[in-house]
Amino acid sequence: MASVEVSAESCEFIDKLVNGDENDLASLKTFIFKESIRLENERRELEELKDRVFKDRERLRKESDEVNKQIVIERKRLKDEELFFDKKMTILKNGFASLEADRQALNNSRKQFEMERDAYRGTIKRIHEDEMAVSLFQGVNNILSLKKRYKDLIKIFHPDNMGGDHEMILAINEVYEELKRNYENSKII
Repeated sequence: MASVEVSAESCEFIDKLVNGDENDLASLKTFIFKESIRLENERRELEELKDRVFKDRERLRKESDEVNKQIVIERKRLKDEELFFDKKMTILKNGFASLEADRQALNNSRKQFEMERDAYRGTIKRIHEDEMAVSLFQGVNNILSLKKRYKDLIKIFHPDNMGGDHEMILAINEVYEELKRNYENSKII
């Protein structure tokens, strides 16, 4: 058999209950009444505490759900922003690549324009030099005066001279050769 430990208060309570007079019984009755009220109050407090714990648990669960919803929303927003940023970055990269291609095309066009301009200027200068060379030989009416004028012009425009011009010498040579052929051809006829 199991032994049951009985406290000193329990023994006293049992002794008063069995052997006690009316006063002892009344005091026991009062004690039992007070004890039952105390136990009922503790039971109510425990119930209230239990209700508060359940309410706090429910409130924490709701708050946790709200926080989780916010986390999901923020993650989605962050993912959307990253996608948007990636799209913007792609657009910027494509834009910079397009700008670079446009810059290269512009530089190529500029170089081509400058080459055409220089060629045009060279042609204009050449035409001007040819016209000038022709005008330098005006008044020449025979082969001897042509040779004399040619020698004088070569002395004046020779590149070794201070005012010399190589292109002008080339133009003078061309005009001289052409005029010389014309005079020689007219002699033969």
